[in-house]
Amino acid sequence: MKETKGIAHNAEAYLNQGIAYFNKGDLGKAIADWSETIRFDSNDAVAYFNRGIAYFNKGDLDKAIADYSEAIRLDPKYTEAYFNRGVVCFNKGGLDKAMADFTEAIRLNPNYALAYNNRAVVRFNKGDPDKAIADYSEAIRLDPNLALAYNNRGGVRFGKGELDKSMADYNEAIRLNPDYADARYNRGLAYFKKGDIDRALADYSEAIRLNPNYTEAYNSRGFAYFSKGELDKSMADYNEAIRLDPNYVDAYINRGVAYSKERDHSRAVADFTEAIRLNPRFAGAYNNRGLAYYKKGDIGRSLADYGEAIRLGPHYAEAYLNRGIAYAKKGDYDKALADYSEAIRLGPSLAGAYKYRGNIYFHKGNRGKAMADWNEAIRLDPNDAEAYNNRGVAYNDKGDRDKAMADYNEAIRLDPNYADAYYSRGLAYFNKGDIDNAVADWSAAIRLDPINVEAYNNRGAAYTEKGDFARARTDWEKALQIDPTHAVVRKNLEVLRQMGR
Repeated sequence: MKETKGIAHNAEAYLNQGIAYFNKGDLGKAIADWSETIRFDSNDAVAYFNRGIAYFNKGDLDKAIADYSEAIRLDPKYTEAYFNRGVVCFNKGGLDKAMADFTEAIRLNPNYALAYNNRAVVRFNKGDPDKAIADYSEAIRLDPNLALAYNNRGGVRFGKGELDKSMADYNEAIRLNPDYADARYNRGLAYFKKGDIDRALADYSEAIRLNPNYTEAYNSRGFAYFSKGELDKSMADYNEAIRLDPNYVDAYINRGVAYSKERDHSRAVADFTEAIRLNPRFAGAYNNRGLAYYKKGDIGRSLADYGEAIRLGPHYAEAYLNRGIAYAKKGDYDKALADYSEAIRLGPSLAGAYKYRGNIYFHKGNRGKAMADWNEAIRLDPNDAEAYNNRGVAYNDKGDRDKAMADYNEAIRLDPNYADAYYSRGLAYFNKGDIDNAVADWSAAIRLDPINVEAYNNRGAAYTEKGDFARARTDWEKALQIDPTHAVVRKNLEVLRQMGR
């Protein structure tokens, strides 16, 4: 008996000393002491449990599971051991095992709020958001001060599109814990989704203040700044996100998009390439790099990237649309038409696909199909100035100049810097005999697009109608500087010469 008491005393001493080391952050010595506890008393479930925690904190998940399992074998009613083993199983991707452990913890202790919270996390990851919400709600009922459960329930509701309910949960989580960085960040996402970018920025900034290493908050704040057109601030946030996490794929994608907006397509390509290196199966990265190559004028590489995006994501409607645009640029209109049609099949609400397919139909002489596609593009996106302009061209081609003029006016209202719409409206004015307005519109087109040869040519023709041959000559000479091979401009200048003008 005396010897037994001595063994128990030694075991308890090592157990307590292990706890002291663990609290100091010395996991190695804590594990060593709890191992000694187990050597003295192999039936000490608490020692196995504690050592499991230390192994988990060291990242040795298999040893953690082994220790929690032994603790459970020794004490089948050890609720916390089931809970902790469930956490480790979840971290290893074992959702079914995690579900079983959290459920057993709840059976043993029906008032275990955190177990409901964690089982909800598993349910959500298994694709059952409604049951997840039910578990979060039970966790909140059991512990109305559990900010974690409010935040997590808010996340599920956000994913279901229930923004008001989501916002209410984030607000409550923040009320309970004003320093809860994740809740601030998540509420920022909800504000952004609701279109309240300024409040989203405020929440992202507060999340960053609370956690200066919050990479996702920098990335999301950068996107919010980008949405407001504040590219310098946006770029600074993406840079910081990448500095904090050099493997953060989304930050490279977003920074690449920002570079494209700044017309720095080479840097955009570099960022998309890095995103692809980090995640070679990311179809969106190939699509975005294809766009950057297209804007650089490298149609071959653009087509290759769109092709890879489609191979990785056969239902990627935007990639078909973009490849169609690249094919059209090459003059391969049949392939472009096929890609636009596939984009429409996959994404019937993709307005751009209708618009561009309408362009191909018009080019191929099928005015009816072109008009139908542009009508649908405008129905889906009433703010697409290009679609109005293109439909206006078709109306003008049919001789319906009033409808054409209405469409050109709408295109210019939507985009006052749209050179092509001014050019098209100038033609409509000229055909109606309104020379002054034609000149004004072609002048606007030239101001917005100083190398628009046809605008110079047509304005020159308008000046001749006004008898202003000197200005006509100036415009045609400018047009010839831009395109020395333009036969119509050469002929016009020759006629002026023959007239002695």
